[in-house]
Amino acid sequence: MRRKWLILILIGHCVSLESVYPYLARPRALDLGDGAEMIKQAGIVAWLMGLVALITITAWSGLNAVGHAVASVGWGILFVVIVRAITVSLAGIGWWLLFPPKARPRFQTCIALRFVREATNVLLPLAQIGGDFIGAGLLTLYAVPGTLSVASVIVDVLLQAATQFLFAIGGLLALIVLGGDATIVLAAALGLGIASIMLLGFYFAQRRGGQRILHFVIKRLSGDRKWGAATIDGIYHNLAMIYAARPDLVASSVVHMTGWIVGVAEVLIVFAFMGNPVSLGQALVIESLMHAIRGAVFVIPSALGAQEGGLVLLCAIFGIPPEQAIALSLVKRAADLTIGVPWIVGWQLFEWKRLIPSYSSATPERPKPISSGSHGG
Repeated sequence: MRRKWLILILIGHCVSLESVYPYLARPRALDLGDGAEMIKQAGIVAWLMGLVALITITAWSGLNAVGHAVASVGWGILFVVIVRAITVSLAGIGWWLLFPPKARPRFQTCIALRFVREATNVLLPLAQIGGDFIGAGLLTLYAVPGTLSVASVIVDVLLQAATQFLFAIGGLLALIVLGGDATIVLAAALGLGIASIMLLGFYFAQRRGGQRILHFVIKRLSGDRKWGAATIDGIYHNLAMIYAARPDLVASSVVHMTGWIVGVAEVLIVFAFMGNPVSLGQALVIESLMHAIRGAVFVIPSALGAQEGGLVLLCAIFGIPPEQAIALSLVKRAADLTIGVPWIVGWQLFEWKRLIPSYSSATPERPKPISSGSHGG
């Protein structure tokens, strides 16, 4: 029975945050209007569907069996949390390296906001890039121009996706060397082929052609055309400036790739503590292709259900039972919860401290009553 409660608690972290989400403070730097509300509602629907899939897969694997597998990890969860903190910090360093030296924010600022980006991406019912918009908005509060903040996040997301793509290719090659099933290899190769086209499209959208398309859209849809055009030009100017700094791009890419590789340790740790150790090659296949699956379903908040189903399939290649694959996923989600909640709480406290003074200054003062004795009568 205790094992069943352990599983329900780990799954329940997704539900607990959704229950308070409507009351969370939003960064005022990002005002996306009705479109943001539609995106939020679509995200909640996708989140609910993913949650149902997660519960279904866990129940199919057996609550007792999964609970036993999670419990067997024990203190290994602490080591997974440490590894996760290292990988997120490396991602923050990779982001920091993209800024021009004269406009570069403080080192710790980028790392802290990278934790906020990660936390909101994996714990709130947003698409897995929603936290990146929040991070861009918060960065403007640290004397970073809005257009540079947005441009830096766009390039950072591209470099993360590109290095993840290379990381997945490494996992695919490892799968071939380990004699993986030909059907799975072919499916993975096809998926990576599609991903490469999407990556190229994302990159070329940041060039002149994408700028012209956005100008056309603004002319058709925006009521404030001059403001929209100026903002787009500012973002593309900063994109060009970031891409012109080739050494910084290379350094950022190396740091991001290091983060992906360090993340393989999570798989090694979990299965070692379960008493079913896997080889470095097997861990590379599982970790890299799992992230490829998460990237493919980025519209599903936290890849709920998709991550679990993908891990069951990937672990089955190496004879790992479904309950241990689900346990791996839940331990990863426990690390999301442990690291993410403090940063979301910190972000909200920061927002409320900003909102309260603004509300107070906007409240008109009531006129003081005139005392009858004030005229000397």
